[in-house]
Amino acid sequence: MAVDYYKILGVARDAKPEAIKAAYRKLARKLHPDLNPNDPKAKERFQEINTANEVLSDPESRKKYDKYGEQWQRGEEYEKAQQAQQRSRAGGSYGDFGGQGAADYADLFGDLFGGRGGRAPKFRGQDLSAELHLDLRAAAKTHKQTLTVNGKAIRITVPAGVANGQTIRIQGHGGPGANGGPNGDLYLTFRIAPDPNFSRVKNDLHATVDLDLYTAILGGELMLDTLDGTVKLTVKPETANGAVVKLKGKGYPIYKHEGQHGDLLVTFRVKLPTGLTEEQRVLFRQLADQPKTSTP
Repeated sequence: MAVDYYKILGVARDAKPEAIKAAYRKLARKLHPDLNPNDPKAKERFQEINTANEVLSDPESRKKYDKYGEQWQRGEEYEKAQQAQQRSRAGGSYGDFGGQGAADYADLFGDLFGGRGGRAPKFRGQDLSAELHLDLRAAAKTHKQTLTVNGKAIRITVPAGVANGQTIRIQGHGGPGANGGPNGDLYLTFRIAPDPNFSRVKNDLHATVDLDLYTAILGGELMLDTLDGTVKLTVKPETANGAVVKLKGKGYPIYKHEGQHGDLLVTFRVKLPTGLTEEQRVLFRQLADQPKTSTP
């Protein structure tokens, strides 16, 4: 079935560029996949309006589309093949085509547009776009995922270290080719949800850890959660609020560099005690009355 880009956007064939732009914006707001999480066809429709807008918003591609339909990208090849066939019938010269013979161009015409010999044209399938939503911990590990595109299940390997917004090309998993032509490609964009414990800056992770006043003053140890397990962290005596420690190699995996990671930077947030008993208040007053030591 032929694709009608005007019908997809809901505009007339003689619509002005402003009308095409307005129609696209209206549909994009309505059909964006993030606004239709329960609609399995939302991504497909969103891709359709994007493609229609790209073609019709460009004057040159729109002109070709109006003339050749959805095969507008092959228009120049069609015209050359048609000219070659006309010259062949008239006994003309083929100097303009690098000395290629009439039979060759007649074959080209047949291959592209179902001409001589009744051969149907071969066309490459349409490229498709899709999104894959992950949490940070899943994105930090190489793993298998199955997603459905155009009703077809595709099993892929997600490499550790992909970034939010990163797009990869999966060859041959786009729309099917026509009449034996090759399939298009799938462009997959990763969407990584914010993590409650870590924020990512390039390949480093940042975390904030609450520290009670007593441990901050006297020092001690605490257990810290990382992407690959729990580690014991030593807190030095007299650790200040806002102090930062770096854990080498405990950050986010570096994409396509197996075994390599960024760092984990931990910021301490010292929490003042509340609900003190009278006895504890007395102890603090005694500390306050002690002679202040000078810093050398």
